[in-house]
Amino acid sequence: MDSEIIFSVEEAVEGGYTARALGHSIFTQAETMEELREMVRDAVRCHFDEGGRPAVIRLHRVHNEMIPA
Repeated sequence: MDSEIIFSVEEAVEGGYTARALGHSIFTQAETMEELREMVRDAVRCHFDEGGRPAVIRLHRVHNEMIPA
């Protein structure tokens, strides 16, 4: 059992946020960060058996920005 699971969080082009687990096939999305936190918790509960769930969920926010050269 891993002690933590890491999600890469990005702003969606169409609005809201997406979260993708690193090393696991878990993906979810939501309109706000508050909703995304709940969706991530729910996705982790559904993906892992109760005894095999990670103790910590880490959200790594990725911010892409383009600037003129």
